Amino acid sequence: MGKQKYFYHHLTDDLVVSQSQDYHLPNSYNIFPHSLGGKVWAKIVRPLGHLISIIYIKLVLRVKIVGKDKLKATANQGYFIYGNHTQAFGDVVLPLSIIPTKNYYAIGAQSNWGIPVLGKLVLPYFGLPVGQNLQQSGKLIKAVATVIKAKKVVVIYPEAHVWPYYTKIRPFPATSMHFPVTLGVASFTMTTTYTKPKWGKRPRIIVYLDGPFYPDSHIDKKRAQEKLHQEIYQAMQKRALKSNYEYCTYQKIN
Repeated sequence: MGKQKYFYHHLTDDLVVSQSQDYHLPNSYNIFPHSLGGKVWAKIVRPLGHLISIIYIKLVLRVKIVGKDKLKATANQGYFIYGNHTQAFGDVVLPLSIIPTKNYYAIGAQSNWGIPVLGKLVLPYFGLPVGQNLQQSGKLIKAVATVIKAKKVVVIYPEAHVWPYYTKIRPFPATSMHFPVTLGVASFTMTTTYTKPKWGKRPRIIVYLDGPFYPDSHIDKKRAQEKLHQEIYQAMQKRALKSNYEYCTYQKIN
């Protein structure tokens, strides 16, 4: 079989479409579980997620993680991790092999909450859904602040859409840096790279962690976002250059 081919018009295109693509959460949705059953399940699903991460990330994808020790610089502090979005399921569980299970939260599109099993039994306990209106956006802002103040970690995939096995960093807006600038905390990059395998066709996957990157508190927020964005983007681009193997091909349509 040949390599999987993807065709796109723009680097911001959504190439992987699911049946839940148009799913929307109601305004009454609670980001954190409030029911007794939800709180009990939350204590079960996190260790379960860690086990799944070990199996899938370590044994199935055989991912090597480099630079994990850099996270020690922010011990006992809340912080953000920015990653390139190249694995549909792998990116969901990858952070569970990097940070303590109890600390992990991720910002994600609401369409993910419409995925059977994952959207009902997993994401409500790890995920922070992007708001579709002012009310929902307000909920997200409060939730992120709560997580960071509790000295936990928020993972963001600023490219927004998954491009399987893509070897470059796609553009994302400086507004992606809103949260670390507003809250005045550190950020790290988590760059997934793909290199030529010693055997077989599937690439060798190496994930690099870099940072910490701190927002500049001596300039206004807009410029601070732009400055932090440049630092984050350049760090990810530098690591992406280590990719030397294309498992999937991407062709632009003019």
